Amino acid sequence: MERATRLSASLEDYLEAIFHIAAENQVARAKDVARRLGVTRSSVTVALRALAERDLINYAPYEVVTLTAEGKRISEDVVQRHKTLQDFFVKVLSVGSSLADKAACDMEHTLPGEILEPLTEFVDFVERCPQCLEEYRHEQAHKKGA
Repeated sequence: MERATRLSASLEDYLEAIFHIAAENQVARAKDVARRLGVTRSSVTVALRALAERDLINYAPYEVVTLTAEGKRISEDVVQRHKTLQDFFVKVLSVGSSLADKAACDMEHTLPGEILEPLTEFVDFVERCPQCLEEYRHEQAHKKGA
């Protein structure tokens, strides 16, 4: 089943949070997810149950939360979309990291793979071609000054 028809942006955010928490602390707990997302524990419980019903996480009340293989695959996809967008905003467009992070979080849920791949390749290209980036920035500065 395709990601867009399967998960809401909110549930993707929960998977992404579980992924990051587990990477940082080796385990994820509901209270950690609530703290990271700034939501109530009851909201987390509802979301965790929904993810467990879809076999994306292993969840039981008061236990650690773990990603299933499919949950890990989806969360890695969300993390990659976020990173690509944030890298583009910061490294190419020179947007501040806080604004870039927020915009990437908002946009990561709708970015199709057909755009993600060339965008990733473009960011990689620009990093390998600093003179191209400098020329672009010079052009932009000239436009703003004109």
